[in-house]
Amino acid sequence: MPIVAVVGRPNVGKSSIFNRMLGRREAIVDDTPGVTRDRLYGEAEWDGRSFYVVDTGGILGEQTQFSAGIESQVRMALSECDAALFVIDGTVGVTAADEAVALLLRRSGRPVVVAVNKIDDVKHDDRVPDAYSLGFDDVIGVSAVHKRNMDELMDRLVEKLPADEDRREEDEIRVAIVGRPNVGKSSLLNKLAGEERSLVSPVAGTTRDPVDTSVVMEGRRFRLVDTAGLRKKSRMNSDLEYYSFVRTLAAIDRADVALLLMEADEPCADLDKKIAAHVIEKGVGLILLINKWDLLSKKEKLGDKMMKEIRDKTPFLSWAPVLFISALNGRGVSKIASAAAGVFENRRRRIPTNVLNRLMRDVGAFDRLPSDKRGKSLKIYYCSQSGVEPPTFVFFVNDPEIVDGAFENHVRKKLRELAAVSEEETGGFSGSPVRTYWRGRNEENQNREVW
Repeated sequence: MPIVAVVGRPNVGKSSIFNRMLGRREAIVDDTPGVTRDRLYGEAEWDGRSFYVVDTGGILGEQTQFSAGIESQVRMALSECDAALFVIDGTVGVTAADEAVALLLRRSGRPVVVAVNKIDDVKHDDRVPDAYSLGFDDVIGVSAVHKRNMDELMDRLVEKLPADEDRREEDEIRVAIVGRPNVGKSSLLNKLAGEERSLVSPVAGTTRDPVDTSVVMEGRRFRLVDTAGLRKKSRMNSDLEYYSFVRTLAAIDRADVALLLMEADEPCADLDKKIAAHVIEKGVGLILLINKWDLLSKKEKLGDKMMKEIRDKTPFLSWAPVLFISALNGRGVSKIASAAAGVFENRRRRIPTNVLNRLMRDVGAFDRLPSDKRGKSLKIYYCSQSGVEPPTFVFFVNDPEIVDGAFENHVRKKLRELAAVSEEETGGFSGSPVRTYWRGRNEENQNREVW
Protein backbone atom coordinates (compact mmCIF):
# COMPACT_ATOMS: atom_id res chain seq x y z
CA MET A 1 0.00 0.00 0.00
CA PRO A 2 1.14 3.58 -0.54
CA ILE A 3 2.55 5.59 2.37
CA VAL A 4 1.49 9.11 3.37
CA ALA A 5 3.84 10.95 5.73
CA VAL A 6 2.41 13.63 8.02
CA VAL A 7 5.14 16.26 8.47
CA GLY A 8 5.47 19.67 10.06
CA ARG A 9 6.96 21.49 13.01
CA PRO A 10 5.91 20.68 16.61
CA ASN A 11 2.46 21.46 18.02
CA VAL A 12 0.65 22.16 14.75
CA GLY A 13 -1.81 19.29 15.23
CA LYS A 14 -0.18 16.49 13.24
CA SER A 15 -1.28 13.82 15.71
CA SER A 16 -4.86 15.09 15.74
CA ILE A 17 -5.01 14.93 11.95
CA PHE A 18 -3.34 11.51 12.05
CA ASN A 19 -6.08 10.23 14.37
CA ARG A 20 -8.80 11.69 12.14
CA MET A 21 -7.34 10.03 9.06
CA LEU A 22 -7.31 6.65 10.80
CA GLY A 23 -10.74 7.14 12.31
CA ARG A 24 -9.50 6.24 15.78
CA ARG A 25 -7.27 7.59 18.54
CA GLU A 26 -3.79 6.14 18.00
CA ALA A 27 -1.53 9.11 18.69
CA ILE A 28 -1.39 11.01 21.99
CA VAL A 29 -2.66 14.56 21.59
CA ASP A 30 -1.48 17.31 23.93
CA ASP A 31 -0.85 21.05 23.81
CA THR A 32 2.79 20.53 24.81
CA PRO A 33 5.13 20.63 21.79
CA GLY A 34 7.01 17.41 21.13
CA VAL A 35 4.60 14.94 22.74
CA THR A 36 4.94 12.60 19.74
CA ARG A 37 8.46 11.25 19.99
CA ASP A 38 7.96 7.74 18.66
CA ARG A 39 6.83 7.53 15.09
CA LEU A 40 3.38 6.05 14.68
CA TYR A 41 1.81 4.35 11.71
CA GLY A 42 -1.65 3.11 10.91
CA GLU A 43 -3.83 1.99 8.03
CA ALA A 44 -6.36 4.38 6.55
CA GLU A 45 -9.00 3.79 3.91
CA TRP A 46 -10.78 6.35 1.79
CA ASP A 47 -12.81 6.11 -1.39
CA GLY A 48 -11.82 2.49 -1.90
CA ARG A 49 -8.08 3.15 -1.45
CA SER A 50 -6.05 1.79 1.44
CA PHE A 51 -2.77 3.36 2.51
CA TYR A 52 -0.41 3.68 5.45
CA VAL A 53 -0.24 6.96 7.36
CA VAL A 54 2.93 7.79 9.32
CA ASP A 55 2.92 10.45 12.04
CA THR A 56 6.50 11.67 12.07
CA GLY A 57 6.44 13.54 15.37
CA GLY A 58 7.93 16.97 16.07
CA ILE A 59 11.21 17.69 17.81
CA LEU A 60 11.40 19.67 21.04
CA GLY A 61 13.23 22.97 20.80
CA GLU A 62 12.82 26.50 19.49
CA GLN A 63 9.90 26.49 17.08
CA THR A 64 11.38 29.40 15.15
CA GLN A 65 14.48 27.45 14.17
CA PHE A 66 14.74 24.47 11.84
CA SER A 67 16.54 21.97 14.02
CA ALA A 68 18.63 19.09 12.73
CA GLY A 69 16.16 16.70 14.31
CA ILE A 70 13.23 18.03 12.31
CA GLU A 71 15.29 17.93 9.13
CA SER A 72 16.22 14.30 9.75
CA GLN A 73 12.57 13.37 10.30
CA VAL A 74 11.39 15.14 7.17
CA ARG A 75 14.18 13.81 4.96
CA MET A 76 13.52 10.24 6.01
CA ALA A 77 9.78 10.61 5.60
CA LEU A 78 10.22 11.98 2.09
CA SER A 79 12.62 9.20 1.09
CA GLU A 80 10.02 6.56 1.92
CA CYS A 81 6.58 8.09 1.36
CA ASP A 82 4.48 8.31 -1.79
CA ALA A 83 2.83 11.59 -0.78
CA ALA A 84 3.26 14.09 2.05
CA LEU A 85 0.72 15.92 4.17
CA PHE A 86 2.33 19.17 5.34
CA VAL A 87 0.57 20.52 8.43
CA ILE A 88 0.92 24.10 9.60
CA ASP A 89 -0.83 26.09 12.35
CA GLY A 90 -3.38 28.51 10.90
CA THR A 91 -3.56 30.52 14.13
CA VAL A 92 0.15 31.32 13.97
CA GLY A 93 0.69 31.58 10.23
CA VAL A 94 3.74 30.62 8.22
CA THR A 95 6.92 30.49 10.31
CA ALA A 96 10.61 30.15 9.45
CA ALA A 97 10.47 26.47 10.44
CA ASP A 98 7.53 25.93 8.08
CA GLU A 99 9.47 27.54 5.24
CA ALA A 100 12.47 25.29 5.91
CA VAL A 101 10.27 22.17 5.80
CA ALA A 102 8.64 23.46 2.61
CA LEU A 103 12.06 23.84 0.97
CA LEU A 104 12.83 20.18 1.58
CA LEU A 105 9.39 19.17 0.33
CA ARG A 106 9.82 21.10 -2.92
CA ARG A 107 13.27 19.60 -3.51
CA SER A 108 11.97 16.07 -2.93
CA GLY A 109 9.53 16.20 -5.82
CA ARG A 110 6.95 14.28 -3.75
CA PRO A 111 3.26 15.23 -4.14
CA VAL A 112 2.29 17.53 -1.27
CA VAL A 113 -0.99 18.65 0.26
CA VAL A 114 -0.78 21.53 2.75
CA ALA A 115 -3.27 21.36 5.63
CA VAL A 116 -3.70 24.68 7.42
CA ASN A 117 -4.94 23.31 10.74
CA LYS A 118 -6.99 24.95 13.51
CA ILE A 119 -9.29 26.76 11.05
CA ASP A 120 -12.29 26.00 13.23
CA ASP A 121 -14.81 28.34 11.61
CA VAL A 122 -15.52 29.89 8.23
CA LYS A 123 -14.66 33.31 9.64
CA HIS A 124 -11.05 32.14 9.92
CA ASP A 125 -10.77 31.08 6.27
CA ASP A 126 -8.96 34.30 5.43
CA ARG A 127 -5.90 32.84 7.18
CA VAL A 128 -5.58 30.01 4.64
CA PRO A 129 -4.22 31.95 1.58
CA ASP A 130 -1.01 32.82 3.46
CA ALA A 131 0.03 29.16 3.12
CA TYR A 132 0.34 29.53 -0.68
CA SER A 133 3.58 31.42 0.00
CA LEU A 134 5.12 28.01 0.79
CA GLY A 135 5.02 27.17 -2.91
CA PHE A 136 2.39 24.42 -3.15
CA ASP A 137 -0.81 24.42 -5.18
CA ASP A 138 -2.87 22.14 -2.93
CA VAL A 139 -3.75 24.11 0.21
CA ILE A 140 -6.81 23.51 2.37
CA GLY A 141 -7.96 24.91 5.71
CA VAL A 142 -9.03 22.21 8.16
CA SER A 143 -9.86 21.66 11.78
CA ALA A 144 -8.81 18.28 13.15
CA VAL A 145 -10.64 18.98 16.40
CA HIS A 146 -13.96 19.77 14.72
CA LYS A 147 -13.39 17.51 11.69
CA ARG A 148 -13.90 20.50 9.40
CA ASN A 149 -12.96 19.86 5.74
CA MET A 150 -11.36 16.51 6.61
CA ASP A 151 -13.34 14.72 3.89
CA GLU A 152 -12.01 17.11 1.27
CA LEU A 153 -8.49 16.70 2.65
CA MET A 154 -8.74 12.92 2.26
CA ASP A 155 -10.04 13.33 -1.29
CA ARG A 156 -7.04 15.44 -2.24
CA LEU A 157 -4.55 13.05 -0.63
CA VAL A 158 -6.00 10.02 -2.43
CA GLU A 159 -5.69 11.89 -5.73
CA LYS A 160 -1.96 12.28 -5.04
CA LEU A 161 -1.34 8.58 -4.46
CA PRO A 162 0.09 6.44 -7.26
CA ALA A 163 -2.41 4.33 -9.16
CA ASP A 164 -2.93 0.78 -7.99
CA GLU A 165 -0.79 -1.51 -10.12
CA ASP A 166 -0.51 -5.26 -9.95
CA ARG A 167 2.93 -5.96 -11.34
CA ARG A 168 2.59 -9.69 -10.95
CA GLU A 169 3.15 -11.62 -14.13
CA GLU A 170 0.82 -14.46 -14.95
CA ASP A 171 1.10 -17.17 -12.27
CA GLU A 172 3.96 -15.33 -10.57
CA ILE A 173 4.10 -16.14 -6.87
CA ARG A 174 5.07 -13.24 -4.61
CA VAL A 175 7.09 -14.41 -1.60
CA ALA A 176 8.15 -12.15 1.29
CA ILE A 177 11.07 -13.29 3.44
CA VAL A 178 10.40 -11.93 6.94
CA GLY A 179 11.76 -12.33 10.43
CA ARG A 180 13.78 -10.73 13.17
CA PRO A 181 17.12 -9.04 12.38
CA ASN A 182 20.13 -11.21 11.56
CA VAL A 183 18.30 -14.54 11.19
CA GLY A 184 19.62 -15.07 7.65
CA LYS A 185 16.98 -13.52 5.39
CA SER A 186 19.47 -12.01 2.94
CA SER A 187 21.51 -15.23 2.85
CA LEU A 188 18.37 -17.17 2.01
CA LEU A 189 17.44 -14.75 -0.76
CA ASN A 190 20.89 -15.09 -2.28
CA LYS A 191 20.76 -18.88 -2.06
CA LEU A 192 17.34 -19.02 -3.73
CA ALA A 193 18.33 -16.50 -6.41
CA GLY A 194 21.69 -18.15 -7.04
CA GLU A 195 23.53 -14.83 -6.83
CA GLU A 196 24.57 -12.11 -4.40
CA ARG A 197 21.37 -10.13 -4.78
CA SER A 198 21.22 -8.82 -1.21
CA LEU A 199 24.01 -7.58 1.05
CA VAL A 200 24.91 -10.11 3.74
CA SER A 201 26.51 -8.96 6.99
CA PRO A 202 26.71 -10.23 10.59
CA VAL A 203 25.52 -6.78 11.64
CA ALA A 204 21.80 -6.83 12.39
CA GLY A 205 19.79 -4.42 10.29
CA THR A 206 21.94 -4.42 7.14
CA THR A 207 18.88 -4.69 4.92
CA ARG A 208 16.85 -1.48 5.08
CA ASP A 209 14.59 -1.55 2.02
CA PRO A 210 12.66 -4.51 0.60
CA VAL A 211 14.67 -6.02 -2.28
CA ASP A 212 12.74 -7.66 -5.14
CA THR A 213 14.22 -10.53 -7.11
CA SER A 214 12.44 -12.46 -9.87
CA VAL A 215 13.55 -16.11 -10.19
CA VAL A 216 12.31 -19.33 -11.77
CA MET A 217 12.37 -22.41 -9.55
CA GLU A 218 10.97 -25.80 -10.44
CA GLY A 219 9.24 -24.35 -13.46
CA ARG A 220 7.40 -21.63 -11.50
CA ARG A 221 8.18 -17.93 -11.46
CA PHE A 222 8.66 -16.38 -8.04
CA ARG A 223 9.17 -12.76 -6.99
CA LEU A 224 11.22 -12.89 -3.80
CA VAL A 225 11.28 -9.92 -1.42
CA ASP A 226 14.01 -9.69 1.22
CA THR A 227 12.72 -7.36 3.93
CA ALA A 228 14.31 -5.48 6.79
CA GLY A 229 14.33 -7.37 10.06
CA LEU A 230 11.40 -6.51 12.31
CA ARG A 231 12.12 -5.64 15.90
CA LYS A 232 10.07 -4.19 18.73
CA LYS A 233 9.19 -0.56 18.16
CA SER A 234 10.72 0.31 21.52
CA ARG A 235 14.09 -0.85 20.16
CA MET A 236 13.97 1.16 16.95
CA ASN A 237 16.62 3.82 17.37
CA SER A 238 16.51 5.61 14.04
CA ASP A 239 14.12 7.08 11.50
CA LEU A 240 15.62 4.80 8.86
CA GLU A 241 14.83 1.70 10.91
CA TYR A 242 11.28 2.85 11.56
CA TYR A 243 10.47 3.42 7.90
CA SER A 244 12.09 0.10 7.03
CA PHE A 245 9.63 -1.44 9.46
CA VAL A 246 6.67 0.17 7.69
CA ARG A 247 8.01 -0.87 4.28
CA THR A 248 8.32 -4.45 5.51
CA LEU A 249 4.67 -4.46 6.53
CA ALA A 250 3.78 -3.13 3.08
CA ALA A 251 5.84 -5.94 1.49
CA ILE A 252 3.85 -8.51 3.47
CA ASP A 253 0.61 -6.89 2.31
CA ARG A 254 1.35 -7.55 -1.36
CA ALA A 255 2.78 -11.05 -0.88
CA ASP A 256 1.06 -14.35 -1.60
CA VAL A 257 3.27 -16.32 0.77
CA ALA A 258 5.45 -15.21 3.68
CA LEU A 259 8.53 -17.20 4.72
CA LEU A 260 8.95 -16.58 8.44
CA LEU A 261 12.62 -17.24 9.14
CA MET A 262 13.61 -18.17 12.69
CA GLU A 263 16.88 -19.25 14.26
CA ALA A 264 17.07 -22.89 15.29
CA ASP A 265 18.48 -22.05 18.73
CA GLU A 266 15.67 -19.56 19.47
CA PRO A 267 12.49 -20.39 17.54
CA CYS A 268 9.07 -18.88 18.12
CA ALA A 269 10.10 -15.81 20.11
CA ASP A 270 7.40 -13.29 20.99
CA LEU A 271 8.29 -11.10 18.02
CA ASP A 272 8.10 -14.12 15.69
CA LYS A 273 4.55 -14.68 16.90
CA LYS A 274 3.67 -11.04 16.29
CA ILE A 275 5.06 -11.19 12.76
CA ALA A 276 3.03 -14.35 12.13
CA ALA A 277 -0.08 -12.64 13.49
CA HIS A 278 0.39 -9.76 11.03
CA VAL A 279 0.80 -12.22 8.16
CA ILE A 280 -2.42 -13.98 9.17
CA GLU A 281 -4.26 -10.69 9.59
CA LYS A 282 -3.43 -9.84 5.98
CA GLY A 283 -4.60 -13.25 4.76
CA VAL A 284 -1.15 -14.15 3.42
CA GLY A 285 0.09 -17.74 3.25
CA LEU A 286 2.72 -18.75 5.78
CA ILE A 287 5.65 -21.16 5.94
CA LEU A 288 7.87 -21.46 9.02
CA LEU A 289 11.58 -21.83 8.23
CA ILE A 290 13.96 -22.92 10.98
CA ASN A 291 17.34 -21.61 9.81
CA LYS A 292 20.93 -22.37 10.89
CA TRP A 293 19.92 -25.97 11.47
CA ASP A 294 23.51 -27.04 10.74
CA LEU A 295 24.80 -25.16 13.80
CA LEU A 296 22.86 -27.23 16.34
CA SER A 297 24.60 -30.10 18.09
CA LYS A 298 23.44 -33.44 16.73
CA LYS A 299 21.04 -35.15 19.12
CA GLU A 300 18.76 -38.12 18.78
CA LYS A 301 15.37 -37.25 17.28
CA LEU A 302 16.30 -33.56 17.31
CA GLY A 303 13.88 -32.80 14.48
CA ASP A 304 10.95 -34.41 16.29
CA LYS A 305 11.74 -32.55 19.50
CA MET A 306 12.08 -29.24 17.69
CA MET A 307 8.81 -29.77 15.83
CA LYS A 308 7.01 -30.48 19.10
CA GLU A 309 8.50 -27.33 20.66
CA ILE A 310 7.33 -25.22 17.71
CA ARG A 311 3.82 -26.65 17.77
CA ASP A 312 3.57 -26.24 21.55
CA LYS A 313 4.69 -22.61 21.39
CA THR A 314 2.50 -21.67 18.42
CA PRO A 315 -0.70 -23.73 18.53
CA PHE A 316 -2.42 -21.06 16.41
CA LEU A 317 0.00 -21.95 13.59
CA SER A 318 -0.65 -25.69 13.55
CA TRP A 319 -1.64 -25.42 9.87
CA ALA A 320 1.62 -23.78 8.76
CA PRO A 321 4.27 -26.06 7.17
CA VAL A 322 7.66 -26.20 8.92
CA LEU A 323 10.97 -26.66 7.08
CA PHE A 324 14.41 -27.07 8.65
CA ILE A 325 17.04 -25.36 6.52
CA SER A 326 20.50 -23.85 6.38
CA ALA A 327 20.72 -20.77 4.18
CA LEU A 328 24.50 -20.99 4.47
CA ASN A 329 25.10 -24.46 3.03
CA GLY A 330 21.78 -24.88 1.23
CA ARG A 331 20.38 -27.75 3.26
CA GLY A 332 16.60 -28.00 2.83
CA VAL A 333 16.44 -24.86 0.67
CA SER A 334 15.40 -26.88 -2.40
CA LYS A 335 12.11 -27.74 -0.67
CA ILE A 336 11.03 -24.13 -0.30
CA ALA A 337 9.88 -23.61 -3.91
CA SER A 338 7.47 -26.56 -3.96
CA ALA A 339 6.21 -25.71 -0.47
CA ALA A 340 5.53 -22.08 -1.45
CA ALA A 341 3.81 -23.16 -4.67
CA GLY A 342 1.60 -25.55 -2.68
CA VAL A 343 0.61 -22.83 -0.20
CA PHE A 344 -0.06 -20.46 -3.11
CA GLU A 345 -2.52 -22.97 -4.62
CA ASN A 346 -4.10 -23.79 -1.25
CA ARG A 347 -4.76 -20.12 -0.65
CA ARG A 348 -6.87 -20.07 -3.84
CA ARG A 349 -8.66 -23.36 -3.16
CA ARG A 350 -12.42 -23.79 -2.96
CA ILE A 351 -14.43 -26.46 -1.17
CA PRO A 352 -17.23 -27.85 -3.36
CA THR A 353 -20.76 -26.93 -2.25
CA ASN A 354 -21.74 -30.56 -1.70
CA VAL A 355 -18.78 -30.98 0.69
CA LEU A 356 -19.83 -27.88 2.64
CA ASN A 357 -23.35 -29.24 2.92
CA ARG A 358 -21.92 -32.45 4.35
CA LEU A 359 -20.05 -30.37 6.91
CA MET A 360 -23.31 -28.79 8.00
CA ARG A 361 -24.93 -32.19 8.42
CA ASP A 362 -21.99 -33.54 10.42
CA VAL A 363 -21.83 -30.53 12.74
CA GLY A 364 -25.57 -30.58 13.34
CA ALA A 365 -25.78 -34.32 13.91
CA PHE A 366 -22.79 -35.09 16.10
CA ASP A 367 -21.76 -31.93 17.91
CA ARG A 368 -23.33 -30.11 20.77
CA LEU A 369 -24.05 -26.68 19.42
CA PRO A 370 -23.33 -23.73 21.72
CA SER A 371 -26.10 -21.85 23.49
CA ASP A 372 -26.44 -18.56 25.33
CA LYS A 373 -27.23 -17.96 29.01
CA ARG A 374 -30.95 -18.13 28.29
CA GLY A 375 -30.62 -21.59 26.80
CA LYS A 376 -31.06 -20.46 23.20
CA SER A 377 -29.13 -22.86 20.95
CA LEU A 378 -27.23 -21.95 17.84
CA LYS A 379 -28.84 -22.93 14.55
CA ILE A 380 -26.82 -23.03 11.33
CA TYR A 381 -28.94 -22.57 8.22
CA TYR A 382 -26.31 -22.81 5.53
CA CYS A 383 -22.72 -21.99 4.61
CA SER A 384 -21.06 -20.66 1.48
CA GLN A 385 -17.49 -19.98 0.46
CA SER A 386 -17.53 -16.29 -0.37
CA GLY A 387 -13.97 -15.89 -1.57
CA VAL A 388 -10.38 -17.05 -1.86
CA GLU A 389 -6.92 -15.63 -1.14
CA PRO A 390 -7.47 -16.58 1.62
CA PRO A 391 -10.41 -19.04 1.66
CA THR A 392 -13.35 -17.24 3.24
CA PHE A 393 -16.58 -18.79 4.48
CA VAL A 394 -19.84 -17.25 5.63
CA PHE A 395 -22.12 -19.15 7.99
CA PHE A 396 -25.71 -17.96 8.27
CA VAL A 397 -27.07 -18.63 11.74
CA ASN A 398 -29.94 -17.59 13.99
CA ASP A 399 -27.71 -15.48 16.29
CA PRO A 400 -23.98 -14.84 15.69
CA GLU A 401 -23.48 -13.81 19.33
CA ILE A 402 -24.03 -17.39 20.48
CA VAL A 403 -20.92 -18.60 18.66
CA ASP A 404 -18.11 -19.09 21.17
CA GLY A 405 -14.39 -19.50 20.67
CA ALA A 406 -14.33 -23.27 21.14
CA PHE A 407 -16.98 -23.77 18.48
CA GLU A 408 -15.21 -21.38 16.11
CA ASN A 409 -12.01 -23.40 16.45
CA HIS A 410 -13.90 -26.65 15.93
CA VAL A 411 -15.57 -25.46 12.72
CA ARG A 412 -12.30 -24.07 11.43
CA LYS A 413 -10.62 -27.42 12.08
CA LYS A 414 -13.47 -29.23 10.28
CA LEU A 415 -13.07 -26.98 7.25
CA ARG A 416 -9.38 -27.81 7.03
CA GLU A 417 -10.07 -31.53 7.41
CA LEU A 418 -12.68 -31.48 4.66
CA ALA A 419 -10.39 -29.53 2.34
CA ALA A 420 -7.59 -32.05 2.98
CA VAL A 421 -9.88 -35.02 2.28
CA SER A 422 -11.12 -33.52 -0.98
CA GLU A 423 -7.58 -32.56 -2.05
CA GLU A 424 -5.37 -35.29 -0.62
CA GLU A 425 -2.41 -34.54 -2.87
CA THR A 426 -2.13 -30.90 -1.84
CA GLY A 427 -3.18 -31.03 1.78
CA GLY A 428 -6.23 -28.79 1.48
CA PHE A 429 -5.66 -25.41 3.15
CA SER A 430 -2.19 -26.18 4.51
CA GLY A 431 -0.21 -22.96 4.88
CA SER A 432 -3.19 -20.69 4.25
CA PRO A 433 -5.23 -18.72 6.79
CA VAL A 434 -8.96 -19.41 6.76
CA ARG A 435 -11.45 -16.64 7.42
CA THR A 436 -14.88 -17.46 8.81
CA TYR A 437 -17.76 -15.05 9.28
CA TRP A 438 -20.96 -15.66 11.24
CA ARG A 439 -24.01 -13.72 10.16
CA GLY A 440 -27.59 -13.57 11.23
CA ARG A 441 -29.94 -14.64 8.48
CA ASN A 442 -31.79 -11.34 8.73
CA GLU A 443 -28.87 -9.24 9.95
CA GLU A 444 -26.38 -9.13 7.10
CA ASN A 445 -24.11 -6.60 8.77
CA GLN A 446 -23.67 -8.58 11.96
CA ASN A 447 -20.61 -10.83 11.85
CA ARG A 448 -17.73 -12.24 13.76
CA GLU A 449 -14.39 -13.11 12.25
CA VAL A 450 -11.95 -15.89 13.10
CA TRP A 451 -8.66 -16.96 11.58
